[in-house]
This record gives sequence, structure tokens and C-alpha cells, in this order.
Amino acid sequence: MNVDPVGSGGEESTVVRIRNAAIARFGRDGFAVGLRTIAADAGVTAGLVVQRFGSKDGLRRACDEYALQVLREEKTKAVLDRSPSTMWMQMAQIDEYAPIARYLLRCLQEGGATATALINDVIADAEQYLAAGEAAGVVRPSRDPAARARLLAYQSMGSLLLWFSLHGSAADDEQFRTLFRRYAEQFSAPAIELLAQGLLVNRSMLDEFLLYVPDPPGGRGAIDTS
Repeated sequence: MNVDPVGSGGEESTVVRIRNAAIARFGRDGFAVGLRTIAADAGVTAGLVVQRFGSKDGLRRACDEYALQVLREEKTKAVLDRSPSTMWMQMAQIDEYAPIARYLLRCLQEGGATATALINDVIADAEQYLAAGEAAGVVRPSRDPAARARLLAYQSMGSLLLWFSLHGSAADDEQFRTLFRRYAEQFSAPAIELLAQGLLVNRSMLDEFLLYVPDPPGGRGAIDTS
């Protein structure tokens, strides 16, 4: 995985190498995989993995944090820097993001607390980069920013989950990269069109709807598990 290059050596590169190996292995085989397998992928000992991350749970947290960081940074870049060169660069580098996408997909497939925590983090990040877009004057204000962020998070993560459910699970990394590229190529243009142009030619439907729902619902955009 080349999204975060390992560098020339030392403590930081060892941590990055282990984390990247864990993201790739968890994405392929699920979260039941053992630390020895991940350590072998990274070319280190299981003891060194524990020394650097404390436990398997600590390693999982590091993977979650990094995957969300990459997603947040790329979404923010897409919102704030709308130049064609940026979009084409992201498409050209799509293979580099495949391990992150596969890891996020695995989190969704896991369901339960894992999927809930992921979606809540994606929603919170969406609120932040949409707010940044509003402040920069490139995103329209929303009557309910939390609800809008929740909808976009559900749409982006839900489309990923549904697409791979329909197209099957890839057996190896190369197959997954091919499928992920097909997914990105299939949906990028219509998604950008919908975001840039909207769908309806006027807001009469919204205005009429708001006669019956005048105020945004209370609370933030997190999943209510109560």
C-alpha cells in the first residue's frame, strides 16, 4: 500500500509497515486473523507488533484512525479543490487507495459495533469537511448540516457495500483493485454531476415539503443504537 510511503527506515517506518500490513490483511481475511500472520506480512516478530501497538485492539485502532484519516483528507480535497487536475490525479491513484477501501468494506461487512463506530466517524468527518466547504464558499449551506452529512455518509458507504455485495468478493489484491477501479469509474461521473448540478430543476418540492416539516430534527448525525 503506497498511500503512506514507508520511508527510509527507523521507528516510524516500522510502525507504518506493520499498520499497512494489518490494513491489507484485515481487509482480505477479516479481523480474526492473528498477530503472527500480520507480523510475517510486515517482516517483523509478533512481539514487536505488541511492543509498538500494545495489543491487537491497539493495532486495530491505529488501522481505523489511518483509514479514516485518508478518507477524510481525500474527501476534503475533493470538496475544497475542485480542479480537474485534482480529480484526475485521484482517479490515476485509485489503485493505491484499494487497501483502504477494502479495509473499510470489511468493517461494514463485520456489522455490529465495528460498522456503527465506522459510520459515526465518517458522519462526523463529513460534517467537518462540508462545514469547511461552506466557509470556503464552495458548498451550499444546509438547513440541517448533520442530516446532510449523515445522508452522504450512508450513500457513500452504502454504495460501496452494495456494489461489492452484488459483484462478489475478490479472492486476491489484484482482483480487488480491478473491481474497485470499476466501481470508481462507474460512479464518479454521475456522482459529480449530481453534486454539481443537482437533480431537480427547481426547489418547489422542497418548499412544499417544508410546509409540513418546518424545523430540522434535533440531535447530531450519529446512529442511535438505543
